[in-house]
Amino acid sequence: MKKLARFLFKTAIILFVLVNIVTAFHAYKFTHIYNRDEVEIKSKDEKNGWDVTKEILFGAKAVKLQNPAPDSVIETILLTTKDSIKLETWYIKTPAASKGTVILFHGHLSKKSSVASEAAGFRQMGYHTLLVDLRAHGGSGGNTCTIGYDESEDIKLAYDYIKSKGEHNIVLWGISMGAAAVSKAISDYGLQPSKVILEMPFATIRQAAHGRLKLMGMPAEPLSTLVLFWGSVENGFWAFGMKPAEFVKKITMPTLLQWGRNDPRVLQEETDAVYKNIAGKKQLVVYENSGHQSLCEKENEKWMASVSSFLNQ
Repeated sequence: MKKLARFLFKTAIILFVLVNIVTAFHAYKFTHIYNRDEVEIKSKDEKNGWDVTKEILFGAKAVKLQNPAPDSVIETILLTTKDSIKLETWYIKTPAASKGTVILFHGHLSKKSSVASEAAGFRQMGYHTLLVDLRAHGGSGGNTCTIGYDESEDIKLAYDYIKSKGEHNIVLWGISMGAAAVSKAISDYGLQPSKVILEMPFATIRQAAHGRLKLMGMPAEPLSTLVLFWGSVENGFWAFGMKPAEFVKKITMPTLLQWGRNDPRVLQEETDAVYKNIAGKKQLVVYENSGHQSLCEKENEKWMASVSSFLNQ
C-alpha cells in the first residue's frame, strides 16, 4: 500500500511539473511575437506530425505581420514608449471637411492595416484617422505583447499626439485586444476622448485565455490559470489584473459596444458584463451574422449605419 501511495505521489508530482512546463511555453508563445527573420514559416500543408505535436505541447510561434502599403496618402508618425519602443502609426486625412479624428487600435497578432476598412469608413464619415501598430505588432518595435496591459501606454501616446495637434474631437476605436487596451488606458490615465467605440473586448484576460485554449482543443481550466501565472512571471506584469469589464467603470463618455453573435472567443456573458459596467451613456449593437472578425467587412452596411448614427448623436 505504501509503495502504491509513493508511486501515485511521484506520478502526481511529475504530471504537475510537466503541465507547468507546457503552460509556461504556451504563455511565452502567447505573449511573444517573433520578427519574420527569426523563425521558419511553414504553411498548414507543409507541417508534419511533429510540427503539429510541438505546437500542441509548446505553443505556436507567432510572427509580426507586415503592413501592405495603403491606397491613401499617409503620413507615418513614430511614437516612443517609456521603454524606448518605437510605435509606427499612419495618419490619414479625410478629403472632406474634418469633424474630428478617430484613433484605431487592432487586435492580438494583427496589424494597423487590418483595420483599413474601418478607417476608410470613418474618413467617409468626415474624420481624420490615426492607425496604430501596437507594440510587438506590424511595423512597431518590441517583441513582447501583454494582451492590452502595457499596451494601454500605446493608446495614451497616440491620444496625446492627436491632442497635441489641437484636435478637440477625438474618438477612440479598438477591436478585441485593442478595445481592452483602450478601456485600460482610460482607466489608468484618465483620458477624455469625446466618444469611445469598443468592438468585442474580452471581459477579463482569464476569459480571453479560455477562448484561446478552447480553440486549440485544450481544457480551459486549470490551464488558463497556469498560463496567466507564467505569463505574469515571464513578462513582469500581473495578468490577473487585466479586467476590461472593471476598467469600463471609468468610461463616462458616450460609448458604442459592438459584438458578433457567432463570436467563439468573446462570449455573450462577457459582452453583457462589459456593457453593464460602462459608466456613461451607452449603446450595444449585436451583429447576428458575424464572429470574432471585422464587423465592418462582414456586415458593412449595418456597421456604417450604426457607427455613423452613434457619431452623429
